[in-house]
Amino acid sequence: MAQLARYLGAAALLAVGLDHLHQRSAAHYAAIPTIGTLFLVNFVSATVVAVGLALPLQRLGGPAARRLPALLALSGVGIAAGSVAALLISETTGLFGFTEHGYRSAIVLSLAFEGATILLLGTYLAYPMIRRSLRKPSLT
Repeated sequence: MAQLARYLGAAALLAVGLDHLHQRSAAHYAAIPTIGTLFLVNFVSATVVAVGLALPLQRLGGPAARRLPALLALSGVGIAAGSVAALLISETTGLFGFTEHGYRSAIVLSLAFEGATILLLGTYLAYPMIRRSLRKPSLT
């Protein structure tokens, strides 16, 4: 269950990055100062983290094999949540002088991928705690 959430979360995160790359070129966000660069940074960081989550890190052994996947998952949640926050800011007060208007299909799709990333990687991160609590004997 946890590994499925990890791999599906990695795929959703990669989709977040690809959507930002597409919008950077197809919607001409590259021409917007700072925003175009941030869309590129989103793509690169989402891709690096998604690939890291998809790698068989358990083969590393030792503490790295236990900690690195969780750190990558937490980073993925941060990328997705940061994207949602930036969108909300750009729609209300503006972000670096840019204001977004409306919810065209690319924005709705991005929000769906970001929500899926947060849910799936959050599930992956919470799974060990849930599993431990299910193993504890009840006091009743």
